[in-house]
Amino acid sequence: MKKILTLLIYIVAYTTSVAQTFSASSAPFAEAMPPKHEVRAMWLTTIGGLDWPHSYANNTQTSINKQKKELIGILDKLQQAGINTILLQTRVRATTIYPSKYEPWDGCLSGKPGISPGYDALQFAIDECHKRGMELHAWVVTIPVGKWNGKGCSSLRGKYPKLIKKIGDDGFMNPEDPQTGTYIANICEEITRNYDIDGIHLDYIRYPEDWKIKVSKSQGRNYITDIVRKINLKVKTLKPWVKMSCSPIGKADDLPRMSSRGWNAYSRVCQDAQGWLRDGLMDQLYPMMYFKDNNFYPFALDWKERSYGRMVVPGLGIYFMSPKEKNWKLNDITREMEVLRQWGLGHCYFRSKFFTDNTKGIFDFAAKEFDNTPSLVPPMTWASNVSPLAPTTLSTDSVNNTISWSGAQDRCNGPYLTYNIYSSYECPVDINDPRNLMMQRIRNTSIQVPLNGRYYAVTAMDRYGNESEPKQNHSIPVRHRQSGKSLTIDEKHLFKCDGKVLYLGKTGINRRDIISIETLQGQSVATAFVSEMVDVRKLPEGIYVIRSLGKKKASHRLGYFMIERRSWR
Repeated sequence: MKKILTLLIYIVAYTTSVAQTFSASSAPFAEAMPPKHEVRAMWLTTIGGLDWPHSYANNTQTSINKQKKELIGILDKLQQAGINTILLQTRVRATTIYPSKYEPWDGCLSGKPGISPGYDALQFAIDECHKRGMELHAWVVTIPVGKWNGKGCSSLRGKYPKLIKKIGDDGFMNPEDPQTGTYIANICEEITRNYDIDGIHLDYIRYPEDWKIKVSKSQGRNYITDIVRKINLKVKTLKPWVKMSCSPIGKADDLPRMSSRGWNAYSRVCQDAQGWLRDGLMDQLYPMMYFKDNNFYPFALDWKERSYGRMVVPGLGIYFMSPKEKNWKLNDITREMEVLRQWGLGHCYFRSKFFTDNTKGIFDFAAKEFDNTPSLVPPMTWASNVSPLAPTTLSTDSVNNTISWSGAQDRCNGPYLTYNIYSSYECPVDINDPRNLMMQRIRNTSIQVPLNGRYYAVTAMDRYGNESEPKQNHSIPVRHRQSGKSLTIDEKHLFKCDGKVLYLGKTGINRRDIISIETLQGQSVATAFVSEMVDVRKLPEGIYVIRSLGKKKASHRLGYFMIERRSWR
């Protein structure tokens, strides 16, 4: 025990030093490749329409379409910035944004609590997220049920008069009453059964800060854990691939040399969040780390050190950059993002509007610098680590600009597979390079893509995030611009070219011979003496044919090469 305590003290002391270094440094971030697997998430708040919606839907198609268009615009921007996980507030305050048999509609959609907006907002959001390769997690606010006389609270008090406790003007479900866990588990079961969600995200799964806890803290943690366990059982029994997560207080507990200043998850509000990871009750944690400097880095490392191989995605308080809040600088946040990535942790923004409004440049930083390549959510290997079988066929159609594939199999007999599309100008396509990830979580087996001059690889992915080996195509499909005829160039007939130099290597032809460089239409654009390297800087981008021109005017096609000077993205 003494050795462990000494080690913890060393870790915290080291981390404090790291935090101070980052606080004092104004050096630019080191240029490094973003990881292929990383959770990049966003809390999208619906209460009061803070993030969405900003207009009401009143059962007319015009108003519904306007509200839908708002969400589409938000998701388009989040996709541009590399976001792959949306935490959508679904149970608001004992009210919902979907038709529930347990609770009334929240007023954020129609403007009138208890009144339907005329469509299922949760289903619409799921569909739109999945179109963009994003996961959607249903964010369920658990213990708070809103104003005492509000629609949600009063409805719940009518059904369970002894279950709700009043603190100030608000109502809260009693965490010490077994009915609380059963009821919330039923809500989560309803969502999981009726919707193709990727996760259940529990918010405020703790004692309220003003609750006078009369039991021991150990017993209090048992009460909260019992609620979590009931929810986990309901969700995982139905769909074991649905991720269970929560948003604990940002500091797990006091550290040996760093106090939480009386506000932490474990001792203050009875959240044993790290224990939930250890015991398999949670797959992810999104600790609300709305701090900076020494109040951030040591506690972030503590979450990392006790993650038990699960995903930890610290929440970043980007709203504090607002002049109306604490007026933090942009680099207060960006330094945190850089350190989290170094430690293998994800990042989650609170909240969407501050991000899409580009507060102090945070959107630009994410979209253009930090998250400028796509990423996949890390696989849930602790739940299943059996990868699907790769597609067995991959074909291209240069006339219709499509690729199609078939033959992939889920060896665990899951509900369905999704597919990741990789592409580059080199063969085989490197699927470990996130810059080559063109599309993710595609559900169709045929898509339209830019074909000219590109190689493709397709992998299958199961609901746990396990990815198959790639099915590669080893030829470049191109289309003759004048005739419209399809042409396929095999890899072995394609010479290497870096946009400046054509590398012929040892062609086996006489060095006194001449080569002709022609367009696909047969027009000669250059000639040169045979050499292992040929200067092609004056030629425009495109695909060219190389022919040998012998003494007796005999002409033989040697192969093809491609000039590409722009990156794909």
